[in-house]
Amino acid sequence: MKLNVGGIDRILRIVVGLALVVMAALGQIGVWGWIGLVPLLTGAFSFCPLYTMLGMNTCPVKKA
Repeated sequence: MKLNVGGIDRILRIVVGLALVVMAALGQIGVWGWIGLVPLLTGAFSFCPLYTMLGMNTCPVKKA
């Protein structure tokens, strides 16, 4: 599994995912809020399967 989510993208995924999950847990936005687990997990693991399919990568290039 090659990392393909980095920097600001990762932070935004985690923040939005947490917000959706918390609001769903509190009953403010309903069951659909649990979809926030997807961006939360993709941000936590720095890997997005959709990015792989689309050939995208937001991770910075590591210099040797």
